[in-house]
Amino acid sequence: MENYWFFALGFTAQALFSARMLVQWILSEKLRKVVSPVIYWQLSLLASFLFFIYGWLRADFAIILGQLFSYYIYIWNLNIQNYWKKIHVVFRTIILLTPAIISCMLLVTGKGSIERLWTEMSLGLLIFGSIGQVIFTFRFIYQWWYSRRLGASVLPNGFWILSMAGSLCIVLYGIYRRDPVLTLGQLAGFLTYSRNLFLNKKNKYEDIGNR
Repeated sequence: MENYWFFALGFTAQALFSARMLVQWILSEKLRKVVSPVIYWQLSLLASFLFFIYGWLRADFAIILGQLFSYYIYIWNLNIQNYWKKIHVVFRTIILLTPAIISCMLLVTGKGSIERLWTEMSLGLLIFGSIGQVIFTFRFIYQWWYSRRLGASVLPNGFWILSMAGSLCIVLYGIYRRDPVLTLGQLAGFLTYSRNLFLNKKNKYEDIGNR
């Protein structure tokens, strides 16, 4: 029963991740170009918050590693779109401190808890899963760098290419871990990743043709 509760939390997070892609896809199709709406980052932040907890409950270092990097990039995108400061200061504080608090809890609970994250799977599997999460998370680092140069929140081609590469690694990792949350959640994203690549490419050619 305990595992079912874990999976329910994980599937909720993945449902939110999938919802952000669906909304982003619909809005992009409507405008015939790739867009970076506020709701995409809102859903991302909420899903990441839940997925961070899921990673801890599942004793999965790879999940925790991935969420630590992307979490604050979601906040940056909300800030650059002038939404972050609209959230009540109490909730902003909770959002900002949650990863640090959970990490401190990990340290306070002692050596056994840390070992639990590292020893419940083989070193090779842990490394492979972590690489997948790093690639998948690096897409947001790349998105942040690209957007920062432009001074606006955008989702460039490199973001979708990294999404596909990282997602493939995580799917394989999820299969080995027998984790339906990771496997099904990542498979759902492939269609939107490829479609956004197509829209970006199409708009690029249209821009060249209009010059």
